[in-house]
Amino acid sequence: MRIENPSLEWLEDPCVFAVNRMEAHSDHKFFTSLARAQQDGKMLLRQSLNGRWKFRYTENPAQRPKEFYREDCDCSDWDSIEVPGHIQMQGYGVPQYVNVMYPWDGVSELQPPHVPKAWNPVGSYVRKFTLNPELKGKSVCISFQGVETAFYVWVNGAFVGYSEDSFTPAEFEITPYLREGENRVAVEVYRFSSASWIQDQDFWRFSGIFRTVYLYAAPKAHVRDLFVTSELRNDYTLASVNLDLKLQLDADDVYADVALRDAEGKTAASVIKVGCKEQMKLSLSMREPHLWSAEDPYLYRLVVHLYDAQGKTLEAAVQEVGIREFRMIDGIMCLNGKRIVFRGVNRHEFDCRRGRAVTAEDMMWDIRFLKRNNINAVRTSHYPNQSLWYRLCDRYGIYLIDETNLESHGSWAKDGLAGAIPGDREEWLGAVLDRAKNMFQRDKNHPSVLIWSCGNESFGGRDIYEMSQYFRSVDSTRLVHYEGVFQDRRYNATSDMESRMYAKPDEIRKYLENDPEKPYISCEYMHAMGNSCGGMSLYTELEDQYPQYQGGFIWDFIDQAILVKKPCGEERLDYGGDFDDRPTDNCFCTDGLVFADRSPSPKMQEVKYLYQSVRLIPDEKGVLVKNRNLFISTDDCWLSYTLRYNGKTVATDRIECIVPPGAQRYFRLELPETVGPGEYALACALCRKKLCDWAEPGYEQAFGQHVWTVEGAAPKNPVQRPLRVTRGEWNLGVYGNGFSILFSLEYGGLISLRRNGEEILCGTPRPVYWRASTDNDRGSGYPLRCAPWYAAGRMQKCTKTEVTENADGVTVSYEFTLPSPADFKVKTAYMVRPDGSILVRANYPGAAKMPELPLFGVAFRLKEKYHNFRYYGLGPDENYIDRSCGARLGIFESTARQNLTPYLIPQECGNRTGVRWAQVTAENGKGLCFSAEGAPFELSVLPCTEYELDNADHEEGLPKPGATIVRVAAKQMGVGGDDSWGAPVHKEYLIPSDQPISFSFLISFCN
Repeated sequence: MRIENPSLEWLEDPCVFAVNRMEAHSDHKFFTSLARAQQDGKMLLRQSLNGRWKFRYTENPAQRPKEFYREDCDCSDWDSIEVPGHIQMQGYGVPQYVNVMYPWDGVSELQPPHVPKAWNPVGSYVRKFTLNPELKGKSVCISFQGVETAFYVWVNGAFVGYSEDSFTPAEFEITPYLREGENRVAVEVYRFSSASWIQDQDFWRFSGIFRTVYLYAAPKAHVRDLFVTSELRNDYTLASVNLDLKLQLDADDVYADVALRDAEGKTAASVIKVGCKEQMKLSLSMREPHLWSAEDPYLYRLVVHLYDAQGKTLEAAVQEVGIREFRMIDGIMCLNGKRIVFRGVNRHEFDCRRGRAVTAEDMMWDIRFLKRNNINAVRTSHYPNQSLWYRLCDRYGIYLIDETNLESHGSWAKDGLAGAIPGDREEWLGAVLDRAKNMFQRDKNHPSVLIWSCGNESFGGRDIYEMSQYFRSVDSTRLVHYEGVFQDRRYNATSDMESRMYAKPDEIRKYLENDPEKPYISCEYMHAMGNSCGGMSLYTELEDQYPQYQGGFIWDFIDQAILVKKPCGEERLDYGGDFDDRPTDNCFCTDGLVFADRSPSPKMQEVKYLYQSVRLIPDEKGVLVKNRNLFISTDDCWLSYTLRYNGKTVATDRIECIVPPGAQRYFRLELPETVGPGEYALACALCRKKLCDWAEPGYEQAFGQHVWTVEGAAPKNPVQRPLRVTRGEWNLGVYGNGFSILFSLEYGGLISLRRNGEEILCGTPRPVYWRASTDNDRGSGYPLRCAPWYAAGRMQKCTKTEVTENADGVTVSYEFTLPSPADFKVKTAYMVRPDGSILVRANYPGAAKMPELPLFGVAFRLKEKYHNFRYYGLGPDENYIDRSCGARLGIFESTARQNLTPYLIPQECGNRTGVRWAQVTAENGKGLCFSAEGAPFELSVLPCTEYELDNADHEEGLPKPGATIVRVAAKQMGVGGDDSWGAPVHKEYLIPSDQPISFSFLISFCN
């Protein structure tokens, strides 16, 4: 029944979610020319309404222009707004970031399904258009691909319809309302409706027409909907491609030819001249099908050609088809018969300038990035994405968990089942089933979609179970996912797999070792907020240990920060609260592997390595290549290798590397004899032979390294001139060939280092115990728990100084007393050798009943001009003891400023592990070299101190660089990453405070 009169009461009625909206359908393309269909040309039967619309913004429904939809309403003096685009990103109201709580919490006292009255912004849109010639004389519909959160539509003053589901198309038949010449469409968009209670995702809260809008026309014979499935038999050598068609027929004697063409355009299977009816089922058979997978995303092209009795084309519908089988075999999820492992990430649609109104260019960048970094799967957290995203994932090869637009976290976070929406509530069942249907109908033909998800963090209950049953009733070719059954086991059958969020590795092991009924995935793990992803290897190692462990999805892909131009003219990335948005969850939106400007974060170094599908395990003679791919060999890559001696290349080459899928092979390499005592590193890489859509020739896809040492006598030091020592009342001076060194005898440290009269230091080195807090640290209570070490570094006092001289040099030793524990002493000693080098020894004796030690090292304050550094250690990106698997040993260069990783909130960053030596120099190459004595050390070179990092909430809050801070550490605790609200760093990556630590390193002058 068509409803003619709209009502504002619909906004608070969960049973009203669509009025006059058309049935959802597949997103296939269609053309009036067979040639255009075969070439994937422009859809002439589609007319874009994107662009500038007239616009009026009001804070609530009472203030809105109530009759703006009338044809006689003059909107000429209104503002204009870009469609697609969010209202709040274009200067109207402000974006608001909240995670669990509802955006009106503490502002309006509401119970579901009610919404705020005084604050419910309304956007009134008006656009005029004239039908393109190709659309005239046909049935015309208007399609809104995405509108938040609820909207009403009028055409030429007549009410057309209403819809609420923000992330799937809402389409309306408008033929009766159109006229010759100019037409007028009016849209009224509300920020809040009853739908807002089930769209409580962890993201920015926007409103408006944020996806594309277009008109489309249906010919007299039109494929309204098609569903393509495939059945594989006889060990995957025979395929049946089955079609369910729904046709719109306004003509007699319509026939159909159906052809399935391969990538070269050859017909693989066909059906000729079938008489058409409104609902049809067809089947095409073929031998030796080329199966689709993310490794080999082979697509066929299905063309349904409709024509009349005279052979005239009425329509040609096109759908790309991937033939594949995804099902459960003996409790394991299998693709084309083989166990699959999801090396995945959760992905919000987001751009720092446009919010969720992402472009094709944004999506293509994301696809390339995923493929280049060995990420094979995406969960569309937590809503269906733009239709183009699915076509790109089909074409380039990404597995998808397609997630329904459903989250009601704030309804049950405190009250559990009692407050949960939709729960078992009958009044919400229709809305959630509608959302499931909308997603399924649009996305059902995409081979990249392996799993339907019933939504996210909405507890459990009958309504969500009914959603899962809907998916099963309409699609036997996929599985169903829902993590929330972990909260509510009454409807455990809702999910086909056990899915958990942020379960620790030991918890996962416990599940897998208890003879589980279902396979396991982590739909969210490794909360990548700030400096994170430590300990990821503890998860990925489960892949080889438990067949029912089938991977996980990192939270998440991109920082949700918004680029804003400040009054000073500079741009800054802002997070929650920076827009005076209240309530807010502040920076919790910045937890991506990619920064908001789509530049990779250092965390990707680890992720790319641990997710690589080919493992390279070198030794001193060659390399073992383990191909973990299920369907493709390594023949499109070279095996490149480089042998380095003390960091310098002594040999490099490449060879053919052909290892079948699932196999392994050892390659013996032609390596030169060792050139002398020292350290050797054999680095091996799989590099692409040819250009492909997402990588250039030579791009490194997989990496492995082996390091070993050849023992031998150390070189003898040349004879040096004796040192001259000057003892003062308060200072001790040491002088040699071209250098002078001054120690304070009272205040505890090295106060001057001069080379040829030029001072290098601008502060006194001190032992350090504290590292700036990371997001994970703050969530786990580190600042409070470890505050004694913060105070120790700030308040320690030199209480004893000793000077000794012998033939080897002059040694100045200091003892520092810390404020806690009582009478606790730490010692450092500087021995100046005749060549001007300084051997530094630091000793931490261990302290009982103290929290974990963040780090132990010595920090140097150099003049700012010494901001370049070059080091031999693990890199090239920052790394930590729990995030160093993906780092490699080599010689790398950077600057103090570049080393300040641009996390949205400044925090610990820029560390390097396994450092053998490091040079910190000015532009002229002069400066200091820090060399390991014995075990390698950890290093950071930054333009600020750990305390300055802790005090800033944006990078602009850091002081202008006035020094270069060089921190040489025996060890720093890991950064963690299980989650950002309580999970500590794993025990094996902590530094027990009760155990002694001693280390040494050498300082010498460069040039």
